[in-house]
Amino acid sequence: MAFRRQNDKIILALIYGRRVWEERLMLIQCTRKLLNELKIDPLPYSDEDPLFCWHANLITLNRRKSVALVNDKNRYVVVLYNLKAKDFKKLDEIIQEGIRKTFLAEHIKEEVVEEYMRKANGIIYAKTKDKFSVARMNKSCEVVGYGEDLLKDRSIFQTIVSRKTNRYFIGDGRGGYIRPSEEMFKDLQEFWGKPIFGSKAVKVKAKLELERHNVWRELIIPLNMTFREFHKALQIVFGWRDYHLHEFYIYSDEVYKNRDYKPVVRLVGNEEAFDVPTEIETKLERDIVLSEYIPYYRKLKYIYDFGANWQIYIDVEDVTENYELNHPVCLDGEGDAPPEDIDGETAYENFLKAVENVKASQNFMVRIIAAARGYREFDIAIVNNELKWYCV
Repeated sequence: MAFRRQNDKIILALIYGRRVWEERLMLIQCTRKLLNELKIDPLPYSDEDPLFCWHANLITLNRRKSVALVNDKNRYVVVLYNLKAKDFKKLDEIIQEGIRKTFLAEHIKEEVVEEYMRKANGIIYAKTKDKFSVARMNKSCEVVGYGEDLLKDRSIFQTIVSRKTNRYFIGDGRGGYIRPSEEMFKDLQEFWGKPIFGSKAVKVKAKLELERHNVWRELIIPLNMTFREFHKALQIVFGWRDYHLHEFYIYSDEVYKNRDYKPVVRLVGNEEAFDVPTEIETKLERDIVLSEYIPYYRKLKYIYDFGANWQIYIDVEDVTENYELNHPVCLDGEGDAPPEDIDGETAYENFLKAVENVKASQNFMVRIIAAARGYREFDIAIVNNELKWYCV
């Protein structure tokens, strides 16, 4: 059983009710449902540092047993999915690995994550603290349900769902609202005493291929991001809403057919893309980090909405060795991109004429339709706020 697997250090901590050898235990305060699943009797234990205390609830996601961990200090959530009987027998290890993987997916430095895990030297299970803490945990569990469509069936560790959940605003119990991710980052920086983010990054210029319009964005992108996150960033900076399929092509400097550069690999967003035959190696983008290909390769193409066939050519312009953010930043840009469901540049021209007529006639209904399709003038401040929170 989970409790019986605890080592001598945990037994000492239970007896003396304090940290042992300058290390603490990670306190997991479980609902009755979860304690029954674990088949353990909790023992009284408390830790004065809420950053190392979590409430845990047994929940159902897509009709599968799952566990939501909610941090006592900042409401940060870690989701463990599709747990079997054998998994509950080693839940200690799974919880620790789940926290580790989720923090790393946030692009927190590995040394910060490992220090946090070292300080939380072992796990002890207890009952939930009080009704207030249970109510807060239940609210967080409701938010987890918003991300069911993002669950990866073959993985216990749902880092994308966790990260999405932690970017929603949630009540702080004092009449205000917080983003748990932001609060956790602040708490870990205080714990570490230095910036918790840091990676190599690249400056890129992404230009939308249009004959009669100049539409481009200049970005700085951390190389520990995945291509899935890069896709989200491109959606944001060009004002799209991810309604359609997309893919990346990465090119070498070798001149290929028709004086174009030679494609090295095609990265796609879903498995259905493998049904389309191609001579180019094809991979799922989801877990591939940019550093696997960039900056060794410096030319990319991003295609969005295969009907409209919007093509964005991306050039790597510069490399930054120590980038201290975990999200992209838009440095500059020009022009407004076509909105969703516009079938090509001719249709975009007609759309722009309609919008100009609206400005003259004050036809608010047409404006509402344009806004519903996501059309807006490029605003770098709005774009950067969205890049900070929604590249997940």
